[in-house]
Amino acid sequence: MAEHPSGAGMAGSDSSRFEILYEDNHLLGIVKPVNIPVQEDATGDADLLSLLKEDVKQRYSKPGNVFMGLVHRLDRPVGGAMIFAKTSKAASRLSDSVRTHSFRKIYLTVVHGKPPAASGRLINTLLKDEKSNTVRIVRKGTPGGKEAILDYTVLGSAEGFSLLRIDLLTGRSHQIRVQLAGIGCPLYGDQKYGAAVNKPGQQIALWSAVVGFPHPVSKEEIELISLPSQTHPWNLWPRHLQEQAVR
Repeated sequence: MAEHPSGAGMAGSDSSRFEILYEDNHLLGIVKPVNIPVQEDATGDADLLSLLKEDVKQRYSKPGNVFMGLVHRLDRPVGGAMIFAKTSKAASRLSDSVRTHSFRKIYLTVVHGKPPAASGRLINTLLKDEKSNTVRIVRKGTPGGKEAILDYTVLGSAEGFSLLRIDLLTGRSHQIRVQLAGIGCPLYGDQKYGAAVNKPGQQIALWSAVVGFPHPVSKEEIELISLPSQTHPWNLWPRHLQEQAVR
């Protein structure tokens, strides 16, 4: 297995800089900055996909359009490891990995309170309201509902918060945020699903820590690792605890 921890390199123009975790002719793995949309949305703000295309175009002096395939997504306020495909073949094969569950995603998050058990599996049916861009838990069998599954492990608790490792088994919109709020543990800083306990302006404490997958060409197992900066509330726990959690 080839591990690629945070800090492998930097790339970008004056307007944007990206920490590169892995790059070859087929793939580009980066640390997504927080508060940047992955793709163009209604706000019209600069999006990550467009910025990466421009970055590759400049770094390699490529004429014409640059291909950049989106394989998985992170919510706008969420940061951490992401992988993009630089060819259509790589994009197709990575999408197959997602469908066959050989694409692994581990997150770290800080929540209010403490889950009822030290570890567990949450299984819910989620329904998205496209107009309000919100998701809610509904009864199984509800038209339009999609099954959402995640495993969580409590790594530690301090000052009324808990640090969790999340193994995401399905990739539903806002899944981690909604499912944890559903057990009474809204994410720190989540204004959408935890407004009652969070203050406006707080940064959501959700981070894509590990992305693992078979390389679309060589089949070598690739693992991208990124950890959040040691700012509040992440700094309530020693960094070595986070490092152990994702290995």
